[in-house]
Amino acid sequence: MTLLQVRVRGDSMWPTLKDGQFVNAIRDAEPLVGDIAVVKHPMKETILIKRIKRIEHDEMFIEGDNPDPLGSEDSHNFGPVSTSSIIAIICD
Repeated sequence: MTLLQVRVRGDSMWPTLKDGQFVNAIRDAEPLVGDIAVVKHPMKETILIKRIKRIEHDEMFIEGDNPDPLGSEDSHNFGPVSTSSIIAIICD
């Protein structure tokens, strides 16, 4: 088990996580619905922090906690992502 410290960038996970906040994450953790995952963006060279809403056939639907529909770039924009894109699971 490898523990990572991750810095939140942006407001997509507000109010759960705040911009600039540091959180701990575990590599190689089994993803579960409801977890917050650190994930590779499926189309850009960037990293996302999003909540796992559904897992089906090695794909997951991820979305931000921000209630503003324009407050998060997530599976609503680009569809489900592969579970292999998970870097870590937030454990705070």
